[in-house]
Amino acid sequence: TDLPRSPPAAAEPRHASPAAPRRLREKLRTVARMAGPPAHTAPGSRQQVQGGERRAEPATGAPPARETRAPLRFDYERFRRSLRHPVRGRRPGEDPETRARRMKIKEMMKFAWDNYKQYALGKNELRPLTKNGHIGNMFGGLRGATVVDALDTLYIMELEEEFQEAKKWVEKSFDLNVNGEASLFEVNIRYIGGLLAAYYLTGEEVFKSKALELGEKLLPAFNTPTGIPRGVINLGRQDTHSLFSPCSGMSWSWGWASAGSSILAEFGTLHLEFLHLSELSGNPVFAEKASTSPLVLNRVEKPQGLYPNFLSPVTGNWVQHHVSIGGLGDSFYEYLIKSWLMSDKKDSEAKKMYDDALEAIEKHLVKKSAGGLTYIAEWRGGILDHKMGHLACFSGGMIALGAEHAGQERKQHYMDLAAEITNTCHESYARSDTKLGPEAFRFDAGTEAMATRLSERYYILRPEVVESYMYMWRLTHNPKYRQWGWEVVKALEKHCRVEAGFSGIRDVYTTTPTHDNMQQSFFLAETLKYLYLLFCEDDVLSLDDWVFNTEAHPLPVNHTNFKA
Repeated sequence: TDLPRSPPAAAEPRHASPAAPRRLREKLRTVARMAGPPAHTAPGSRQQVQGGERRAEPATGAPPARETRAPLRFDYERFRRSLRHPVRGRRPGEDPETRARRMKIKEMMKFAWDNYKQYALGKNELRPLTKNGHIGNMFGGLRGATVVDALDTLYIMELEEEFQEAKKWVEKSFDLNVNGEASLFEVNIRYIGGLLAAYYLTGEEVFKSKALELGEKLLPAFNTPTGIPRGVINLGRQDTHSLFSPCSGMSWSWGWASAGSSILAEFGTLHLEFLHLSELSGNPVFAEKASTSPLVLNRVEKPQGLYPNFLSPVTGNWVQHHVSIGGLGDSFYEYLIKSWLMSDKKDSEAKKMYDDALEAIEKHLVKKSAGGLTYIAEWRGGILDHKMGHLACFSGGMIALGAEHAGQERKQHYMDLAAEITNTCHESYARSDTKLGPEAFRFDAGTEAMATRLSERYYILRPEVVESYMYMWRLTHNPKYRQWGWEVVKALEKHCRVEAGFSGIRDVYTTTPTHDNMQQSFFLAETLKYLYLLFCEDDVLSLDDWVFNTEAHPLPVNHTNFKA
């Protein structure tokens, strides 16, 4: 993405680094590329969090959240009874080929986990070529990003022994008493999202307590004049012993972000997780903080109805007019439709914001190439840039998910649009020598769906394309989506699997690619999970019961109130 993740080399927050959630990852990556040459490959916006000057702002005096938390017991058993489908499905009879393909993906997950455990347990990501771990600087001193990102995937795949290994690490070794600069976005989507999902899937209290404790450490980021959070937070302890420390709870904007601005995909990708933090704690502060951004965004004028990527947390005004459905913008749109779905279709404000945004996107950004490929361009102050990032390929699945709930006359229109965009993203894979897609692809100078710049030819195990395959399969049951997914499995095995794990590659247009020596945490959280679900029955993590955060961590639809 043009994301705020980290540089495209290390495994960092998805939006800021290669491992970050798709939308933010993309943004971070993009930012990282603007700042300098891509290291190996970063997962997404996450990576861009690394380096850069910062504008420190001491947090203003909101009392620690724990002082206001209402006593609450969440009735987990009642919650589980409310689910409309068993979490892992009922496993009716299925054809042997589908089962064999699913078992292959499960083997890939076990291989990725076993090598991480052997060579990098406790580090954030595995470097499979050098057989060691990588920490990075996106997570403020937090460790074990791959552990937390992998928990729910291990559980869903019924890798019981491996899940217990991961759970034991969280219980014994996951230390939240750290003091460092973290990406609010990456910590939220990977750590908070992963812990919440693990709790809802298993009922294990350790995951809930760690999520709530970490959530409190993120609250000082919201201490701005508008309530729009800054992108970087110091995770210094928030207890009474450290409240007056000069490095506790400080927040600032990314040094590369325009004029100290906050990034749309970052502050717009908190709502799902923060609502669940309030649900589980009984403390409304999390939901209140996450609800500020829509209020500010509704007040500010949108150019042509579009949402630019940079907003000042001081004035609440746009800082520049760059619009992208890829990095820096992506997950904002995703969380609008998913907030509505997670509310059991009660959050009408989120639905209206999504509908209006999609209408503007279709009017101004959706284009068709000479060769008939539909794509979503980027918009820079009214001038179109005819490129699409890998990060933006989540949009096919998002539009299909939203189409399910559009009026009848619009439903088929949006399903067709979703299918066309997903096809374009498939073409970006099919037109490469490795059958894996580049970080960005263009539609100009006679080129279609291919990278034209050396700096955009890499693939860092990103999930966005197979994510859209999974949604399109579930909503249409067209067998081509399973076939396309299996092509990705074969390409990953051929070009990314190495002796000790999976690695990104630097050039998808050569059949003897150079590896980047990074097994991104989101590969286990997202890419392998979406591929596995593509070959499962629809009742495994059913869309009736679950909404996936932008790191593919399943969070439950709020069918009712589970306060005991």
